[in-house]
Amino acid sequence: MPARHSLVWLSAEGWQRAVQTAAAGNRAALERWQSHDWPAVLRRREPDTPEEQLCLGLALPPDANGDKARIPFQAQFGDVRRITDPLALRAALPYAPPAWSRALNAFAGDCLHSGIAMRIYGSWAWQILTQQSYLTRTSDIDLLFTPGSTEEFRRGIALLAQHAARLPLDGEVMFADGQAVAWKECWQALQGDGGQQVLVKARSTVRLAPMAALVSTLESA
Repeated sequence: MPARHSLVWLSAEGWQRAVQTAAAGNRAALERWQSHDWPAVLRRREPDTPEEQLCLGLALPPDANGDKARIPFQAQFGDVRRITDPLALRAALPYAPPAWSRALNAFAGDCLHSGIAMRIYGSWAWQILTQQSYLTRTSDIDLLFTPGSTEEFRRGIALLAQHAARLPLDGEVMFADGQAVAWKECWQALQGDGGQQVLVKARSTVRLAPMAALVSTLESA
């Protein structure tokens, strides 16, 4: 099962089914996405979603008030043409706004030197994928970090905390089975005695769990 934030391209039939079942106010946006062959994003599964269906979503550019509408919908596995991981940070660097460019290149360089892979999602990813204007002065850089070991997890979290002093870094750490925790919560928990609980977003649920239990899934990977 692909993880949350994966990019999903639908077939023409898949988009047609999505449009037919969408609320009337969302149909034009879905039709526009289809016409440009833009991807949707995999989101958390809704309760009672059939196994053969995916829960997807897309976000529209912010309006004059800065509000960004999100459109949820579902699609069948058979209507999927392609699924990829979110955009790699290094591939996104040429599209960085000038205000981020120098500090972001330094962060990406430190990640490369440390063997840490970061991916992006959220507003910056949507702007790159669709060439529409999503970023504002208050936009964050949403990062997805999927460590393969405890040592890599600690190195990556330390790099995020270090560079967050110069960049609006946000986002999640993805653990086993698609369990995700905000990296800032991970960092705060690591400053404690190991017993702290963090908010975990799983494939279909949200719950509290001990940080130590999540780290242990990396040790057994």
